[in-house]
Amino acid sequence: MRYAAVFDAGTTALKGALVAEDGRIVASASRDLTLIIDGDKREQNPREWWQAFCAVSQSMFVQAQESAPAFDATQIAGIIFSGQMQDVIALDGQLKPVGNAILYSDGRADAEAEQLGNAYQGGASRFLNTVGNRLEGCLPLPKLMWLRDHEPDLFARVCHVLISSKDYLIAQLTGQCIGDIAACSTAGAMNICEGQWDTELCETAGINAAVLPELHKPQDSIGAVCPAAAALTGFAAGTPVYAGIGDAGATTFASGVAKPGQYNINIGTSGWIATVSPEPFVDKPGAANLAFGVEPGFVNAVPFLNAGDVHKWVTGVFAAGDYGEAHQLIESSAPGANGVLCLPYLVGERFPVMNPAIRGAYVGITPDTTAADMARAALEGVAFSIRQGMASFDAEPVSISLIGGGARERAWCQIIADMLGHAIDVYANADILPAVALASLVFNQPNLAATIAETTTYVPDSATVHIYDRLYPHFTALYPALQHLHE
Repeated sequence: MRYAAVFDAGTTALKGALVAEDGRIVASASRDLTLIIDGDKREQNPREWWQAFCAVSQSMFVQAQESAPAFDATQIAGIIFSGQMQDVIALDGQLKPVGNAILYSDGRADAEAEQLGNAYQGGASRFLNTVGNRLEGCLPLPKLMWLRDHEPDLFARVCHVLISSKDYLIAQLTGQCIGDIAACSTAGAMNICEGQWDTELCETAGINAAVLPELHKPQDSIGAVCPAAAALTGFAAGTPVYAGIGDAGATTFASGVAKPGQYNINIGTSGWIATVSPEPFVDKPGAANLAFGVEPGFVNAVPFLNAGDVHKWVTGVFAAGDYGEAHQLIESSAPGANGVLCLPYLVGERFPVMNPAIRGAYVGITPDTTAADMARAALEGVAFSIRQGMASFDAEPVSISLIGGGARERAWCQIIADMLGHAIDVYANADILPAVALASLVFNQPNLAATIAETTTYVPDSATVHIYDRLYPHFTALYPALQHLHE
């Protein structure tokens, strides 16, 4: 039996799984990570990522040997990663961090982004067409400009810059500074259609493109575990290491989305809708684009800030934090929530509208309105937002899948199917699918994730579809009517 060692280098934890060729998870482990917050700054210590990786690897080997005493590290066919994207991980010539990693959520470089937009010929619109994403201070290229201008002594030591947390681990394993084209699409420095660093853009920013990593497709074998890393992790020296893929690309790949008409909805605290198309979406406000790599084309995603956080809020306010009780409430109210509509923008919104100042609202409350109606209306509000997001895509849906914590609320799954008027495939084992999908790249078994996927299909009810079709124009009128109350 051969195995793939699969890791996800996230923001809150480093997770690992040992995946057998038949798709079984034979060992898994995780270690929590520390987030360093200082005002608008969001950082992590890359050395902690490596320590967590070594501990997780050793723990998985112990588990594997307990369940299969004959297990040996030489049976591992390859190591592959997913990881957080849009970071600035600055290294010196010995591949040691010169400081903390600056994370994707860090807000320090807005002024540098504006400076870059003013200096770049063609401005922000040309930047969008080149990079496939809007020029914002959260991108690594403006953050590198900030580092140069505000930490010159530290910046002088920089020889390499990585964009994804996983790539720091790859550098420690192999001595290679690489990046996958999906994660590096978020750097703000890559020509997304060419899949190469844009030298003009880097020169305009005053950043030497030579410090950026060598670009690869996720399935590329880019090196092997060196003896020093083998001693610390338990992997055999010479074990192949693959480029892997940024986390949003990994989720899209795991959900089976590979061509236009296939859509995946992710409902975490926030959420997104993702598909794959031949071109980046540069004419849709709020949309984000990644070069895919594992398949031809580009991952197109529309993000919405309000998703699982709305479910959590509803559960806390109307069900005293009891998700079972919240489920009963949601099911006890009729579709359409007895005339109550909810604009679910608890924390502002990025799509289908871009307005960080807007807040949520209920409309249509009467003396007969119940807690159940208000709970259901809030989840229907998120589903209406998802419907608006789906309307922004060009290809008619052939398949729609749903993953994330929100997918555990069965009533919500049915609401979304009815709202979209389309069957929804909900993954029961979505927590392991990304690991198995990444393992399929090591084993060169493209259908491995599909063979182990466990799905429940929610079919739309025609009467409820009619109700939501009637209410949809009323929902879309809420934001224009209410936005000025928050100015």
